[in-house]
Amino acid sequence: MSQGPVREGLTINSQVLGKSVRYTIYLPNDYETSVRSYPVTYLLHGNRADDTAWICFGEVHLSVDAMIAARTIPPMILVMPDGGNSRYINNFDRSVCYEDFFFREFIPAIESQYRIKQTRWFRGILGVSMGGYGALVHALKYPELFGACVSLSASLYTDTMILQMTDEEWTSNRASAHGDGLTGESRLTEHYKSYDPFRLIQATDSERFKQLKLYLDCGDKDFRSEGYATFHLLLRRLDIAHEYRVRSGNHTWSYWRSGLEDGLTFIGSMFRRS
Repeated sequence: MSQGPVREGLTINSQVLGKSVRYTIYLPNDYETSVRSYPVTYLLHGNRADDTAWICFGEVHLSVDAMIAARTIPPMILVMPDGGNSRYINNFDRSVCYEDFFFREFIPAIESQYRIKQTRWFRGILGVSMGGYGALVHALKYPELFGACVSLSASLYTDTMILQMTDEEWTSNRASAHGDGLTGESRLTEHYKSYDPFRLIQATDSERFKQLKLYLDCGDKDFRSEGYATFHLLLRRLDIAHEYRVRSGNHTWSYWRSGLEDGLTFIGSMFRRS
């Protein structure tokens, strides 16, 4: 079976972030011998990880090699940026503006450097955990840029879940993005609300999302499954088409590896117009 090359340790110099940002890229095995352009999927890693997690823990390159060989998915480029602990958004005091970097610098740089089809119909986004949140937020804020979004085990919390979060959990997972030392109702700041998927999906005419393919997947033993179920019911009420999966498992790479093929098949079906 032919193997597509994986290139790690690549960087893009960001004026927005004031530093170089790492990324990993997977190219189809015929990339160097063809002249065609390819669809692209952006893969967003979880908290306390980096761009190499997709190769080291997700083994996504092995899955995609096999799926392309079996013609389960069309050949595609996978781009894996290092998101640090940014939640892939602009934080509350704009000291880290990852969202601005991603859309103003990263995507344009990648899609000018590599032979990528530059329309929403050939651009997907997939993430796990913090990256599942980032993928969902980006797709809901910019549905004109993405044709499909796969969100695995995202930190998708209702307001009640945020209010019940311990101070330690808030400090560890949310403070750098939304503000230090916030408790109770004070956590529901305008900044927090502007990145809340529940509010994003209701803040505009649902017609805007009619052409966005959404896929949600969370393990039944993952405490985030409550947020997923609630979001699924909201999407049904708003008549927004989506795929919703609950499988046996927890918040682990073994769970995400077992769901990657279905998620990539979902995105690949858009690339093929199937």
